[in-house]
Amino acid sequence: MATTEAEKMRQFAVVRRLEAAGFRAWPATRTAFDGTWAVRLTRSFPAKRLNSINPLDPSDTKDIPARLARARKTFAEAGRTVIVRQSPLAAPELVAHLDGEGWSRFGESIVMTADLLAVDLDGSVERIPIRDPGRYLEASLAVHGRPASMRTGLAEVLAAIRPPSAMFVRESEAGRPVAVALAIQDNDLCGLLDVAVAPECHRRGIGSDLVRTALRYTMHKGARTGWVQVEADNAAGRALYGRLGFREAYRYVYRAPPGERP
Repeated sequence: MATTEAEKMRQFAVVRRLEAAGFRAWPATRTAFDGTWAVRLTRSFPAKRLNSINPLDPSDTKDIPARLARARKTFAEAGRTVIVRQSPLAAPELVAHLDGEGWSRFGESIVMTADLLAVDLDGSVERIPIRDPGRYLEASLAVHGRPASMRTGLAEVLAAIRPPSAMFVRESEAGRPVAVALAIQDNDLCGLLDVAVAPECHRRGIGSDLVRTALRYTMHKGARTGWVQVEADNAAGRALYGRLGFREAYRYVYRAPPGERP
């Protein structure tokens, strides 16, 4: 059945709201606008979400080649490869231009949402978030296996988050961090970010337990809709969120010029 114009507008409204929440939950050091393109740059941390062009209006089709050229220069000056984060808000004309110029596609991700009132949280353990950002920072670096060189950049990102955040760490009996999760509450939305479990602790239910704990905590604070971004090839992550009741809302993919994928 064909999608009506009204349905399409409702879908765009959902995407716009989740995109805005995502920007606030994981803030770039610098965000500039070229028309309705949000150009996000973070010199200190290499995450693609923090270093990309994010088109936010499908009707914004003016001067696409010139704007991409300006962005390429801006990214080069920051020591970054220019990439476009192509969501449903990208203009079809922009997508066609990237296709025609041979820009590669990579890092496809899925934004999933869930009605938290329908999520089964029975049996989840109530844990109070940790209050020590430095402890969370070190735990996140360790669990994700990130190099020490990312410490300063990640600290800057975490410090820049403005909506209320709740940091959760699961430790082994020896006191070593084995799982982390960051819940960002933005009014009635709860975003789950930085979720990871140490490789040696996979398939033990630790990730599911920590995610449910984070959701339960934010529900007590008034959150009603959960959202998460998970890479499309992360079968375990997709299964975990699927079991909790999360369903696909939309997808996005990164685009880079030929031979310049970061």
